[in-house]
Amino acid sequence: MSGLIPQHFVENLLDRIDLAELIGSRITLKKAGANYKACCPFHDEKTPSFNVRPDKGFYHCFGCGAHGDAIAFLQEYENLSFTEAVESLAAHLGLDVPYDESAKASMRKSQSLTGALEQAKDFYRQCLKQHPSASLARDYLQHRGVDAETAERFAVGYAPPEGDALVRHVDKDTLEALISVKAVTDRYERPRDLFRNRLMFPIRNSRGRTVAFGGRTLGDDKAKYINSPE
Repeated sequence: MSGLIPQHFVENLLDRIDLAELIGSRITLKKAGANYKACCPFHDEKTPSFNVRPDKGFYHCFGCGAHGDAIAFLQEYENLSFTEAVESLAAHLGLDVPYDESAKASMRKSQSLTGALEQAKDFYRQCLKQHPSASLARDYLQHRGVDAETAERFAVGYAPPEGDALVRHVDKDTLEALISVKAVTDRYERPRDLFRNRLMFPIRNSRGRTVAFGGRTLGDDKAKYINSPE
């Protein structure tokens, strides 16, 4: 989506950001004249070879060759996309990213899809705790050494066996979004849950948003594991 963010906005953002402050809030920098030095965060080293040049707006590591501006640093250090890095810098400066209308529409659609998947994730988590048939799932987790705290941390859930438990739980708009990402199938006369009687594992993107699911069968299904498309 980088082409949908005006280049002049990106350049203005890089001009306004304090590169030393940005990087220094994440790793320990030491002043070295007009520049700063540190042990490189991108490879192991004992002698600092990572240099930050705030006046020039870039960093460079003489050890591993890592090089770039504030956007590149966030992409590498925090595993962000270009767009996510720009959004992070803009938020730091209290600015809104001026996307064009097509980009805004695409983002709204993406947010509705991930929002639907987040609702499904919460539903599966609740089912693991409360659904009448979830004892088998909890017993399986215990047998595999996964305690309740770990299951909660990784948002492990349970898909009930009914075949329409998720379908009946969500509203019409969420259902359409779940069909779009194929967590629910509409191949039959009525919508059906893709996952049935399975342990559920949310698959997340770099920002922690659910983008898909993996499900491990608790029965005798031919496919032990199935994934929903991202």
